Amino acid sequence: MDKTKLRIIFGGTPDFASAHLESLIEKGYNIVAVYTQPDREAGRGKKLAFSPVKQVALKHGIPVEQPANFKNESDCRKFADYDADLFVVVAYGVILPQIILKSPKYRCINVHGSLLPKYRGAAPIQRAVYNGEKETGITIMDMNERLDEGDILSQNSIPISSDDTSDSLFTKLISVGTSLLERTIDKIMETDNNIPAVKQDPKLATYASKLTKQEALINFNAPAEEIERHIRAFISWPVGYITVNDKNIKIWGAELVHENSSKEPGTIIKIDKSGICVATAEKVIKLTALQLPGKKNMPVSSIINGHTDLFKVGQIL
Repeated sequence: MDKTKLRIIFGGTPDFASAHLESLIEKGYNIVAVYTQPDREAGRGKKLAFSPVKQVALKHGIPVEQPANFKNESDCRKFADYDADLFVVVAYGVILPQIILKSPKYRCINVHGSLLPKYRGAAPIQRAVYNGEKETGITIMDMNERLDEGDILSQNSIPISSDDTSDSLFTKLISVGTSLLERTIDKIMETDNNIPAVKQDPKLATYASKLTKQEALINFNAPAEEIERHIRAFISWPVGYITVNDKNIKIWGAELVHENSSKEPGTIIKIDKSGICVATAEKVIKLTALQLPGKKNMPVSSIINGHTDLFKVGQIL
């Protein structure tokens, strides 16, 4: 089948999804409709904001549907009326009932940012960085009514470097995901939907729970290596932070210092233009980039020059 004749509905919401939608459009696939979450209030003015996926769809003149869910029969009928061959889902964030999963002629497939069955759930990229994984990747699977448990159609792995943040890994996985998605769709067409699928081993499954602002608080009673991974994983949301003088100060950069300290975890042991060295449960971590409330992310050298009383050697964070 010619890809311009394959009728695809795309479902997704955030930037990760919009990059995949943009790639499909650029490669000439026939996107007949886009489904995304309802508009949300954003910013101080609480104005309704379009999702990144909706913005891409509108730019290309593709019909946009935004049901809160598929509990209304009319929403299910409208979906069926698009007469889709394939439903491609990337970080949509809406539970899909069986009537939707069975609607396309071929199948519903999902692009997931991990090597399933590891890191099922909402935050696979961040959790992989946080847990110190050496590799991750993209999985494209058939969708069912259970979270990320569908049969695997294709996978591609990439290494996680020691300086990767969730943002840098996000960018790498977009490149992997868009390419793998194209190849998988082409394989579905070439085989007339008889693409082989592999069942996941539930014994190997792990879960990547959604990030919360509460867990972004840095705990210096943890080892320095874990704290450094925490900071890299929580960029750029919700961003790791410490509390100083009742102010939440975000941490945007840190380095491991390969030395031990007998000081209580959280104690500042050195301050200079390169950063603030803090004792942890194991070894020392240097905070290199901070963000004060209402300010921009800045190197520590700029912070200590303008706020000489904020940090002192011997202070416990």
